This record gives sequence, C-alpha cells and structure tokens, in this order.
Amino acid sequence: MKKICIIFGHHNSKSSFNAAIRDTFINEAKKNGHQIDLINLFEEKQQLPFYNSEFNPPPKIVLEYRKRLENSDIMFLIGSCHNLRLNAILENWVDWVLHPKWFFTYRSIIPESKFFKNYGFPVPGAMKGKLGIVSITYGGPMISYFNFSIFDNIPYRRIKKSVFQLGGLKTKYIRFYSVLPTMSKKEFEQHMKRVKNLAKSI
Repeated sequence: MKKICIIFGHHNSKSSFNAAIRDTFINEAKKNGHQIDLINLFEEKQQLPFYNSEFNPPPKIVLEYRKRLENSDIMFLIGSCHNLRLNAILENWVDWVLHPKWFFTYRSIIPESKFFKNYGFPVPGAMKGKLGIVSITYGGPMISYFNFSIFDNIPYRRIKKSVFQLGGLKTKYIRFYSVLPTMSKKEFEQHMKRVKNLAKSI
C-alpha cells in the first residue's frame, strides 16, 4: 500500500480531460489498496501568491504542503502543457514547495576557492528516494513538439533533470497528445487504460 499525494493543477476540475485522468487514477489506485491525498490547486481556500524569494519564512500553506508530501510515498503532478511548460499554477506550486533547503541543499566542491566556490552538487532532502510522477497533456500531436525534443527545457525533461533529480526523486511520466474536444470515445478509453495501468504499476 502506497500513500499518494496528487497535486491537480487544471482550472476545469470537473469535466476536463485532466479531471478524467485524476478520477480514473484515483479509482484504480484505491482498488489496489493505495491511499490518496488530493490537492486541487484551483479549489484551495488559500491560494499561493506568485513566487517571491523575499517571502522568508514561506507562507504557512507551503509548510503544510511539505508535511503532506513527507507523509506520502509518491507525489503525482497532473496538468497541461502551456508554452512548453506546465501551467502556471503548477509551476508556481513547484517553485514554492520543492525548494531549498527542504527539497535539497547545495554543497560546494571547493568552498574555500575564490573561483570555484559556486560549483558543486545538490544534496537531496526530505523527498529523497520517493517517486515523482508527472501527467502532462498537450493540445497538439506529438510531431508538433518533436523539434523541441533535443532540448532539456521541454516539460518532462526539464522537470526530471532540473527539479526532481535535485531532490533525489525517482521519476515516471505519462503524456497525452492531441487532447482536443474532437477526441473519439475509443481514443479516450485507450488513454484511460494507460492511466489505469499506471495506477496498477505502482
């Protein structure tokens, strides 16, 4: 049995494709004996401000989110791709919550050096060894994103290399392309089958 903290970041939390991913995953995960802690970012009574490093200490809600993650085995982000990034509310949540020194610290290789004191390596923090899952939906077909696939700044590579690896998280991805209103029932059911398989594989 795993404790899974889901961070859902789509504005349509009732009838969107992303909401279907969330609900299908939760239903299948519960069938397999897992526990779910759901955070619907757009429905939170207290909303995070836009990230600003001058907030020190961070807002109380950030500390509460971290405590919920500490009590979980898996963190699951669900959202859509906007301009080759996750949507703004999820990116803002990541900036606030997955932040030093809770998520990782930075250790200099040669701290006494004038020239190399800023070169070093991350030391994972509270989430080390846990599993991070990201579900990303794209409006266009896979081929429309192919030209960007060699770069690390597209969502799944950037999050894995520039965020999750800093905190020592293991990573899984599930991506959906051509998420359009014209999607056929057969295509939809195939996508949901993938979501169920993800829940079963945990």
